[in-house]
Amino acid sequence: MVKEIEEFLAVKRNGTYDRANFDKYAAKRKLNLITPTIHIAGSNGKSCVGLYLESIYRAAGYKVASFIVPSLGALNDSIRYDGKPIDDETLSKLFHDNKKDFEKFDLSDFEIRVALAYRYFEIKKADLAIVEAGMGGLLDATNIEDMNTVLSVITTISLEHTANLGTTPSQIALHCAGIIKVDTPVLVGRIDDESLDIIREEAKPLDARLARVENYYYGHLNLDGFHFDYGPYKDLLLKTIAEYQLRNASIAIEAVQNLREDFPVAEEALRKGLYETEIPCRVERIGRVAFDIAHNPEAAEALSRTVTSIGRGANVHVLFASLRDKNIAVELPTLANVVTDITLTTFEDPWARDETDFFLYAEDHPYVDDAKGALKNLLEQYPEDVVLVTGATKFVADMKQYVLAEGLGQ
Repeated sequence: MVKEIEEFLAVKRNGTYDRANFDKYAAKRKLNLITPTIHIAGSNGKSCVGLYLESIYRAAGYKVASFIVPSLGALNDSIRYDGKPIDDETLSKLFHDNKKDFEKFDLSDFEIRVALAYRYFEIKKADLAIVEAGMGGLLDATNIEDMNTVLSVITTISLEHTANLGTTPSQIALHCAGIIKVDTPVLVGRIDDESLDIIREEAKPLDARLARVENYYYGHLNLDGFHFDYGPYKDLLLKTIAEYQLRNASIAIEAVQNLREDFPVAEEALRKGLYETEIPCRVERIGRVAFDIAHNPEAAEALSRTVTSIGRGANVHVLFASLRDKNIAVELPTLANVVTDITLTTFEDPWARDETDFFLYAEDHPYVDDAKGALKNLLEQYPEDVVLVTGATKFVADMKQYVLAEGLGQ
């Protein structure tokens, strides 16, 4: 049954997005989200912040529903309740109950996923929902009119989805600010002053109190993970070697602080939730193969600061694939400065770059059409080194499944 749904979504993935169609569907089916919701937008870090929040609030005893995208595994994984993916039977029922209208209004892949998630949340009646926007915020399918937002979070602003959101940070900030609701606090991560001014201007007429994430202190990597201080909390611990997660965890902590009156969390639960958070494909290492979704320049810059930790003294060779709308003119040089070499490849997706899309970089980086074969060759050619698989989300997720199935790099 789930395979049928995934095949249906694969066809819709090639379609044209039209928010008006989704609004018509939402009106007909009375789509809402009455569960108190933390809505997260921004260019990077959304999924990580969402997963930290999910873990913290579950550790505090709350029943939490979450829509964290994009999914790195099966369709079910992005729609969760109490830490568990939606079951196949419920997913199938919700899909078939709505399928005719999905087709009638020609909804996109992502819009269908949102609709399924919100229908599921109606059933579960959680204490709190955590929802990650897909693209921007203003016109994003997650941003519906009948939505009980208790906190809006904007993580970062960078040049992402420029064909849809605009070509400047301030234009993208305006789209992200679209998730701000009347008389609802908005939490902003580390962003440039111009983008902050845009968000402040959008928040003011809505009486939305603006809060900023503070700096963390004393971040240092030990054998058990990253330790750091934030606000009143000393020596917090994350089970990761990725320095950039300190910023994401700080946003999650500040979000908890902003909601402490309605959703109190004891310090012990906050510490436990942070440490127990599992974030796949974010500087995740399996044997001699590492995985990270660095799919835009900001993410590539963050990853570049972690390469030394990934290698653990060994050379790091990159296997890279990307979608056509990504700014590889910045991503590739950023990574090339800190790794031994980069091999370019492709993967199964209608928007994936192939050899012709990489022609400007052919002199600097070899292209191999077969990603799996390229990974095997790199592991065999450099038996003492690490291979870092990075770039597009689907590419990294697919390669991780391949490595696990074949037992490579051990």
